Amino acid sequence: MEPGSVENLCIVYRSRDFLVVNKHWDVRIDSKTWRETLTLQKQLRHRFPELADPDTYYGFRFCHQLDFSTSGALCVALNKAAAGSAYRCFKERRVTKAYLALVRGHIQESQMTVSYAIGRNSTEGRAHTMCIEGTQGCENPKPSLTELVVLELGLYAGDPVSKVLLQPLTGRTHQLRVHCSALGHPVVGDLTYGQASGGEDQPFRMMLHAFYLRIPTHTECVEVCTSDPFVPALDPCWSPHTLVQPLDQLIQALRAAPDPDPTEGGPGPCSPSTPLPGPGQPPPPPAKPPAKPPETEAQRASCLQWLSEWTLEPDH
Repeated sequence: MEPGSVENLCIVYRSRDFLVVNKHWDVRIDSKTWRETLTLQKQLRHRFPELADPDTYYGFRFCHQLDFSTSGALCVALNKAAAGSAYRCFKERRVTKAYLALVRGHIQESQMTVSYAIGRNSTEGRAHTMCIEGTQGCENPKPSLTELVVLELGLYAGDPVSKVLLQPLTGRTHQLRVHCSALGHPVVGDLTYGQASGGEDQPFRMMLHAFYLRIPTHTECVEVCTSDPFVPALDPCWSPHTLVQPLDQLIQALRAAPDPDPTEGGPGPCSPSTPLPGPGQPPPPPAKPPAKPPETEAQRASCLQWLSEWTLEPDH
């Protein structure tokens, strides 16, 4: 529950080509604003000054994004070739990610697939946020899929809460937070998509954590499973009382699931990876992916720009 600092950087995987860090909550990955006193980029420069790449703006190539308020596994490529191999895995939808979250209320179904399309919110005062299709001001909604499995039911600071495992099968901005909010079960501590609390005290963080990550590059399989931050020993406000599905079984199923074969084309932009199994069920066999369309000039230009330097969305 301690706030982040430049010294407390947790490394969960390291090789010649990749680092995976367990990012602290309320820490930006990087920032161009001088007033941002703590970023993951600064933590990495402090711990590994010899690994910083002078050919990039930030010194490190971050393979994907995590929101400022989200903690957990985040992969860093240590050279351009490694960045390229990671990029191809993301492009071909061969990356597996799973998140832990505490959400408001007790979810009645033990497992569900959330399929609300997500677009940008153009409503005045809601700039830089997302919304589901059908919401007033929703622009350019795109198909979005999230697998949700309930792990435990309990109370957080006396309020009913469910602990869930979330697997994003697409990669929309704020997808998990928007989907949970659309279900009527917003993430605890989510001040953007959550419901206003009647009490004066807010949770010390947003309860969303990137728990599991697998990036099967052609040279190595980067696979990590971080520690679970949502346990009573670490946060006494969380008091579970009903076990619905053991977390270990779900992670074993994710580890055992085969990676899609890129030689067969790989799934399309909205095709799901292997979904989470239901309670007591073995993982389903992988579906045969559709043929991959040829890469366009715009996609190739985007890839080359990504390899030059991975740049995140501007800070807002």
